[in-house]
Amino acid sequence: MRKNSVIGLMLMFVGVMAMLTMSWSCTEAKTGATPSSVRHAPPSVYERVAASKVLRAAYISYPPAVMRDAQTGTLSGTFVETIEQAAKNLGWTVKWTEEVGWGAQVEGLQTDRYDIVGSPVWANPTRARLTTLSRPVYYSGIGIYVRKGDRRFAGRTTAINSGSVRIATIDGETADLIARTQFPAAQRVSLPQLSDISEMFLQVTTGKADVAFAEPYFGTAFLAANPGSVTNIADTAPIKTLGNCYMMKAGEPQLKQALDVAIEDLQNSGFIDRLLDKYEPSPNTFYRVAQPYRIVQTGTR
Repeated sequence: MRKNSVIGLMLMFVGVMAMLTMSWSCTEAKTGATPSSVRHAPPSVYERVAASKVLRAAYISYPPAVMRDAQTGTLSGTFVETIEQAAKNLGWTVKWTEEVGWGAQVEGLQTDRYDIVGSPVWANPTRARLTTLSRPVYYSGIGIYVRKGDRRFAGRTTAINSGSVRIATIDGETADLIARTQFPAAQRVSLPQLSDISEMFLQVTTGKADVAFAEPYFGTAFLAANPGSVTNIADTAPIKTLGNCYMMKAGEPQLKQALDVAIEDLQNSGFIDRLLDKYEPSPNTFYRVAQPYRIVQTGTR
C-alpha cells in the first residue's frame, strides 16, 4: 500500500509539472516572453552606435582640444576634429550632447547619457578601472608651476610633499590625482569642477597656493597674459607624462577597437600631426605618438 502511495504521488507530481510547462509554453507563444535566464542582454554601446550611426559625445572645454565658439556654439580643436574625422571614416556622425564637469564624466557614461567623452582625459589607473579608454591621440608632459623666483622646489620636487606646501587643484582633474597620490602630505587648494585651468595659476600668483600642475600649453597661455608671473621648474623633466584619450563606458571592447583603429589610421596618415601643428603654440608643446615600426636602411641589416 505504501509503495503504491509513493508511486501515485510521483505520478501526480509529474502531471503537475507537465501542466505547468504547457501553461508556460502557451503564455510564451501568446506574449513572446522568455524566462529570465535566457533573456537577451541590453545592446552594448557599440551595437547601439553601429545601428544608429550616431556617436553621442559629451565634452568639457579644454583648449586646444575642445574650444566652443561663444557666438555659434560650434566646437573645434584637436580632439573635436579627430573624433569627427574618425567617426566619419567609420560611417558615423558625432552628436555633441552636453558639457560635463571632470568628476561627473564617468557617471554620465554609466547611465548612458552619452556614448563617449569627446574631450581628452588622461589615462590613469582609476579611469582604467572604471571605464574603457581609447589609445592615446597624443601625450602631455605635466609641468610644475611656481611663483617666479620661488626656488624652494627647484631640483628637489620631493620637498613639495610637505604639510606647509599648498597645491592648487581642480576637483576630479588629473592634477588633483597627482597631488593626492604623489604628494599626499601637502595641502590641496581645491577649485570647483568647471573652473578654468588659468584659475590654478592665479591661486599661485596671488599666494593662495605654492604649486600648480599643468600642461605647458596652459602655462604658455597664462604667461602671455601675465609675463614673468610663474615658472615651470619641470620643463625638461615633466612630473608625469600622460596619454590624452577618449573615454567610454566600462566593458566596451568593440567600440574601443573601432575607435583605436580609426585613430591609428589618422596618426599614420599625418592627420593628427597636422592638427597639432595647427593648434600648439610652439613645437613639442604636445608629444606625438611614436610610430610602431622601424624602416631598415639598405645595407644596415
